[in-house]
Amino acid sequence: MTLRIDISGLPSERLRFAASPLAELTAMLHVLAEPGHHPRLAGWAGDVWAGLRPELAERLREAEFLWRSSRADFLVPARPRPTLVEELDDVDRIDDETYVTSALVTTCGSNRVHFAAPSPLADATARERALDLAQARGPLQEAFAERLLADPAAVRARVRSTLEQCADAFFDAAWTSVAVQLATDLRLKNDLLKRQGTGAALASVSDVVTLAPDGDSIIVDQLQDNATAAHSTGLTFLPSVFGRPHLTVVHAAGWQPVVQYPVAEAGPAEAVSLETVTLRLGALAHPVRLRLLRTLARGPHTTGELAHAWELSPPEVSRHLAVLRHAGLLTARRRGRYVHYALDRSAMTTLGGDLLSAVLR
Repeated sequence: MTLRIDISGLPSERLRFAASPLAELTAMLHVLAEPGHHPRLAGWAGDVWAGLRPELAERLREAEFLWRSSRADFLVPARPRPTLVEELDDVDRIDDETYVTSALVTTCGSNRVHFAAPSPLADATARERALDLAQARGPLQEAFAERLLADPAAVRARVRSTLEQCADAFFDAAWTSVAVQLATDLRLKNDLLKRQGTGAALASVSDVVTLAPDGDSIIVDQLQDNATAAHSTGLTFLPSVFGRPHLTVVHAAGWQPVVQYPVAEAGPAEAVSLETVTLRLGALAHPVRLRLLRTLARGPHTTGELAHAWELSPPEVSRHLAVLRHAGLLTARRRGRYVHYALDRSAMTTLGGDLLSAVLR
């Protein structure tokens, strides 16, 4: 499953790498709302919550669906500015219908890309649907949605004020702490883009972001089958420290495509593709293969040994071993006439984490 971004005919200068204060702030807000997604930042999140004024903490909770399950598209700018204030000024220029429609999308899903939803401000059915979804998120989110629909201007001003208060409370210090890391990453990406082209730049973004062989599309390995295009508007890549491990992609109808990607840590583990995770889960779904793995977990065995241990025919064992090897769960070593198979403990140990990473990105 992939998200495909059509870049056919896109001039190289329309593919840009830049830092966004607003996108990084809302990545931080996501960490505060979902610290379980970011175990390495749990300490930071705990310290921030402990230091927040009660009024600001309540404001963040009431508006958290703007950044919890998915982020409102206007919070991930396609045209980053040097300062948070400038980016908030750009958000203020968005019309109410666009703002409200984006704000009330409470989760990710395929409907974000296939069509532009009618505005809940103008369409009664869309309004009821938005309220139903907000209600399912809890009373604070329901109340926020009701206020937004009743008085968009007042709620928009309150959200901006909340984000500005976050700057004083924790964002300015955190932004300063990651500025050098972001700037270093941007220098690398822009140098690769200039000297080696789009493919090299994308390869440095993530192992799950690739240029299609024909060069006309960017393929993002995510749990969705969608497509969007960046023909006239261009495509923006935003590095993030606080967004790790998420790979956030704005691709809804009417919005310029934006990819916020996690800046690589020192010596990062290679991202395992969704295809590989799916192969491994499928390989483990068969009871015979699980029995074989039980034996292989205890040490290397030949096909004949496995067949004898489980009262199977050698060809049947060979078929199951081929599936497990194709999924990358086994190693094989020839010793004279015999091939000894063994469990790849590393692949099995990291499978749960690989699955979680594939789901979260």
